[in-house]
Amino acid sequence: MRNFQTLLFLFILLSLSDLPAQETKPVIYRINIRESIGSNTWIYLQNGLHEATGKDATAVLLHMNTYGGGVTEADSMRTAILNAPLPVYVFIDNNAASAGALISIACDSIFMRSSGSIGAATVVEGGSGERASDKYQSYMRAIMRATAESHGKVTSVHAGDTLSKWRRDPSIAEAMVDERIVVRGFADSTQILTLTAAQAVELGYCDGIAESVHEVIVSHLGFGDYTLETYNPSLYDRIKGFLTGGIVQALLIMLIIGGIYFELQSPGIGFPTAAAVTAAILYFTPLYLTGYAQSWEVLLFVLGLIFIVFEIFVIPGFGVTGILGILCIISALVLALIGNIRFNFDGLPVTEVFRSLMVVLGGTGMGVALIIYLSGRIGKPGFLQFAALRADQEGYVSVSTAPVSLVGRTGVAATDLHPSGMVCVDGDFYDANSLRGFIDKGSEVVVMRYENFQLYVTVKGRQVPV
Repeated sequence: MRNFQTLLFLFILLSLSDLPAQETKPVIYRINIRESIGSNTWIYLQNGLHEATGKDATAVLLHMNTYGGGVTEADSMRTAILNAPLPVYVFIDNNAASAGALISIACDSIFMRSSGSIGAATVVEGGSGERASDKYQSYMRAIMRATAESHGKVTSVHAGDTLSKWRRDPSIAEAMVDERIVVRGFADSTQILTLTAAQAVELGYCDGIAESVHEVIVSHLGFGDYTLETYNPSLYDRIKGFLTGGIVQALLIMLIIGGIYFELQSPGIGFPTAAAVTAAILYFTPLYLTGYAQSWEVLLFVLGLIFIVFEIFVIPGFGVTGILGILCIISALVLALIGNIRFNFDGLPVTEVFRSLMVVLGGTGMGVALIIYLSGRIGKPGFLQFAALRADQEGYVSVSTAPVSLVGRTGVAATDLHPSGMVCVDGDFYDANSLRGFIDKGSEVVVMRYENFQLYVTVKGRQVPV
């Protein structure tokens, strides 16, 4: 009986072993790159690669149609592709120009629609569209060449000789940037290289021509039965991409700088503070959520604000704390744009540092321009006030002009004026600004003029320019 049970058990095992195993379809994960290369596409690629890895995808396929975009984002994207744990292929569905060419060359294989093109990677100025200086062209040439070289060489034996050649000729990649590099039969010394699909195949920059994503997967990648999943960016991704764009970040910095300045000039007015705080939140939040900004960088920004407020309201003059405050704020704004952990910058691309500096310097410059512009207009009729309205207009109440009569009168500083504060004239308290230097509490002051709803005073006996 025991022998019979043993034989039956063996028979069942053998029967089960003959059953065909249930095969799972390979997952091809598609990421659409069908807009200008920028912060949006960089976020899409990051998230897409992460999701593809989490879903155990067999490969990633970039569905590309772009005329180019930002070099910094393109460099970050090509680095992510080169370091991706999965094979990354690209299907150029018509256009892979400029930054799109760099990203495509980083992929393991390039497939193109028959009407597609790739190349024209010369760096141009963002505002004017003019050709950028040779310094930028040289750098673009270098990263294009390095990307082509990263795919290594192919060794073959011909007539008993072992031959080795680049899988993707680096000089072809350089010719897409610099017209001085001649590719005989394709581009002379006056042309930037742009290749059609057929030309790209001939030069080894295209691994096959296809008319659809399905054809790429079946005919070229060899997956007859597969599951295609596509990364779909959420509204949050789009908002985050918008806020991390260089121009938007520079505008936010402008609002931070301008808001801080005008709030310090007019203490008690809430709008500049609200603008600066909102801009700072919009600046740091997406960077913090994407891992660029660290907690200590946000704290460094706050510390800079504390230093400046301390300098303005506590310590007369402008000295060490004021300088430290400015340095802390600028450093926090720059470092938040640079991917680092605990001040570790190993392997940090030079383009990322350069972009960070340009964004912060550009935003600071715009902030200074905003301060200069608004400083000459705030208080004028029709701009942020209703001083021009006459009291006799029905439905409107004009601003009281009573403080104008205080010009030339003497009073006492009710608080320290650093440079803003309060003064007491004839028993009434008024907002006031010091015309020169800081004024200590209790000092006797003279009202020199009344503008923008504030008195402007100086210490009695102190000479000020008219």
